[in-house]
Amino acid sequence: MSELWVRPGEQEDVAAIAAIYAHHVRSGTGSFETEAPDASEMQRRRAAMVGQGFPYLVAESEGVLVGYAYAGPYRARPAYRNTVENSVYVRPDAMRQGIGRMLLERLVEECAARGFRQMIAVVGDSGNLASIRLHERAGFRLIGVLRSVGWKHGRWLDTVLLQRALGDGDVHEPALPA
Repeated sequence: MSELWVRPGEQEDVAAIAAIYAHHVRSGTGSFETEAPDASEMQRRRAAMVGQGFPYLVAESEGVLVGYAYAGPYRARPAYRNTVENSVYVRPDAMRQGIGRMLLERLVEECAARGFRQMIAVVGDSGNLASIRLHERAGFRLIGVLRSVGWKHGRWLDTVLLQRALGDGDVHEPALPA
């Protein structure tokens, strides 16, 4: 792969983002959605995350968008406001080239810089070893497995929970206001 760079995602990236995500929805188990959202829905989702101050990143190589990652709220209740959940998706023809690692590392940095203290990964399918290993290499630790909580592609799927501290983690009071 030639030079790869990570930058904030823009509205112009949404068609490529939607295409990447559609592949994973239709073919994989990393997302528990069963119908791929169209580009307008993906734009709405991106705008909602960016509008709330969460990072939304893309990886580009030779002018082609090859992956994206974003963070969003882990849960909606106010006490969770210092914790984010991450998502990382890479084009199928660009997998296993370090793109997910670059995106996740930058996402961790961006979230820590914004004052978030914990990041949760909810990995679809306990057989998704590539995603589990990606997170472990980025400093996440296994928290647990929720067995058979999703039904997709004719089988029951687990979710794997991983977590890592950001910045000061839980050493001090949170930086984000109530």
